[in-house]
Amino acid sequence: MSELPSPPDHPAQTQAEERAEARAAESAAIRRRWITLGEVLAVIAVVISALTLWNNWSERSDSRAAQSADARRASTRAATLVLVVADAGKRTLVLKTASAEQSVQSQTLLFPAALGAASAQTTGEPRIEISWFEHALEKAREAAHLPDNSRGDERLPVVIVTRFLVDGEPHEDVALYDVGYTISGRLLGGHSVALRGLSFVSKVKKDDAQAKLDGRWKALFPKA
Repeated sequence: MSELPSPPDHPAQTQAEERAEARAAESAAIRRRWITLGEVLAVIAVVISALTLWNNWSERSDSRAAQSADARRASTRAATLVLVVADAGKRTLVLKTASAEQSVQSQTLLFPAALGAASAQTTGEPRIEISWFEHALEKAREAAHLPDNSRGDERLPVVIVTRFLVDGEPHEDVALYDVGYTISGRLLGGHSVALRGLSFVSKVKKDDAQAKLDGRWKALFPKA
């Protein structure tokens, strides 16, 4: 006698298995999505961390560059000399630096070649004395037929070579200045010259200093 075929599974059991398989597939898909999302978040975290590190490095680099630029500017300012009058007497101008960081060691004053006055040297006490050029200036004015009496302040160009220290470092400055003065009196009775002040004109190169000085002298005293 032949065997009868097995009866098919119960429909309810088949549906339950299908639902279980669907839930398992859905759970697996959810886990895959969470893994993918976790990977994305990890990548984002790495990118954010890299950007943070770069931003910190950039800020430090900018800060160092700014500090370096400030230091260079401060160094340039410290090495830039400007002389001013500390005390103005009729016979002597006492000079000082505009910056307290600078300490003058010595100076050489050059006068126009046409004036015939020898250069003057100072050590540790920057100043201009009228005795260095008074008689030469009087002769030059007489030769140029200039008035015996000033009408306001007159100007005598000079070059001042200053050797000074900044934080123990030696520097040298070469600049063209105008010495302000007044003159009064008569040819036969003698003249009286009084110093008035000092005015900065320009920086000059040491090799060109005398030529620049003589050029300014000719501009101020064209008939001398």
